[in-house]
Amino acid sequence: MTQDYAAGQREAAAPPKAPGRDRYLDLLRSLALVRVVLYHLFGWAWLTVLFPSMGVMFALAGSLMARSLNRPALSVIRGRLRRLLPPLWAFGAVVLPLMFAGGWKLSEDPDHSGTWGLLELVNYVIPIGAPPYPWETGFPKDLLESTWADQAVGPLWYLRAYLWFVLLSPLLLWAFRRVPWATLLAPLALAAVVGTGLVTIPGELGNAVTDFAVYGSCWVLGFAHHEGVLAKVPRYLAVSGSVLVMAFGLWWASGHQGPDGWDLNDIPLAQAAWSFGFVVILLQYSPSWQELPGRLARWDKLVTLSNNRAVTIYLWHNLLIMATVPIIDQAYNLPFLQSDRAVAALDATDMLWMFVLVWPLIGVAIVAFGWIEDLAAKRRPRLWPNGTKKRRTKRPTPATPTHGA
Repeated sequence: MTQDYAAGQREAAAPPKAPGRDRYLDLLRSLALVRVVLYHLFGWAWLTVLFPSMGVMFALAGSLMARSLNRPALSVIRGRLRRLLPPLWAFGAVVLPLMFAGGWKLSEDPDHSGTWGLLELVNYVIPIGAPPYPWETGFPKDLLESTWADQAVGPLWYLRAYLWFVLLSPLLLWAFRRVPWATLLAPLALAAVVGTGLVTIPGELGNAVTDFAVYGSCWVLGFAHHEGVLAKVPRYLAVSGSVLVMAFGLWWASGHQGPDGWDLNDIPLAQAAWSFGFVVILLQYSPSWQELPGRLARWDKLVTLSNNRAVTIYLWHNLLIMATVPIIDQAYNLPFLQSDRAVAALDATDMLWMFVLVWPLIGVAIVAFGWIEDLAAKRRPRLWPNGTKKRRTKRPTPATPTHGA
């Protein structure tokens, strides 16, 4: 009886949800993906401050997970794994043979040799840990630089963190519904422990714990958004508190900068604090659009496409950024670019051309691999799911013959 009453209280407290997708959250996910591509392309440290993409993506995923957990937890986890793993398998089926063809010998790799190295390959099937890859390896016809594998496989840490958040979500949501603020702030406290160096955990276990500490509160913020808990906090209090937390994050970053300066990815505690405050503000002002308003409506198809192919874009974007380099190299062979002035101009604008070229390459990856996301979700495969509905031409109804005509 008590549990039924508590459940009823939660349902009454939660704000009514409009049916269909929340286009505001879809827009945030699209912006996060674009920012990830820009960061990996240009490497600008200030982008991590301007828009903490990973914190936003984990918060949105947490909100969707809380909504899904109205169903049996095991079926929800199985569904999430089904959606995540096939796109990863396709990525591994391409990248692993290229690494081996480039001369990577797992048995001779000092970091991944022996039986443990073979077992680590399982992470290309189920990303419970970090997948192995060589720091340097060749590429067919030497089209890419020797560190291409590190660049291509490195971002897969997100899939590992996402998987563990999914597996832990039933427990986290259970705890959140009973002690919401303690559950929400516990990862931040853990981030303070590991981010200050008070406790140091070496190896990949340490990386996994750090990822949980940095982004765990963002994931639970997704719970708070879905459950209506965040909406109960007065906006002035939520925003002012978030500003203080974010200010602390910037203060901590100012005294603990890494090799890339203000890049928050190198400063776990600063990343945790800044992402947490940023996400609170975004979700406090969440307008729950069913359609993108005003001028934003012109981006509707791209927002829809990026949300339908978010996993594909994330998996392939870094490799595709590097694939722009050999394409640009071919431009030096064009007859009208043989002068010293033309070569200098191309040298000065190579990053701009990489930016221009990566988007059509991402489009090619969406067409080539994106349909796997549909199969994984048990949907009809689509090549370009941007929300455009094909018009079906109706056949004219034959006229009924008139008797005596």
